[in-house]
Amino acid sequence: MSDVEQLPQNVQERLARLQQLQGMLQSLAMQRQRLDIDLSETERALKTLVGVPSETKVYKSVGAILVEKPKDDIVKELTENKELLSIRTKALEKQEGKARERLTGLQQTLQKELNLPSGGP
Repeated sequence: MSDVEQLPQNVQERLARLQQLQGMLQSLAMQRQRLDIDLSETERALKTLVGVPSETKVYKSVGAILVEKPKDDIVKELTENKELLSIRTKALEKQEGKARERLTGLQQTLQKELNLPSGGP
């Protein structure tokens, strides 16, 4: 019989919830990291286009091909994408913060129930 199986049912459930929250936090952090990379690439593309004259041919990658598009259209698309990425990043940060709070609360509860000294993770 494992040590976990010897714990009361409510403690076992909290431990399982703690593991779920840790997994969710890791997933949220990875999603936010991908969004941060996309946002950085979008900002870099917008900065590059700032110094490009309007009459210069500009190409957009669409799958495996490049398509010529007017510079203004591409700037508009990139700006909209940047705004969307910023909104999604903020939403993920809020989710991450709430999950962290729940995780901390659950850790404290478990520490009390198991009579463990409290300390940082």
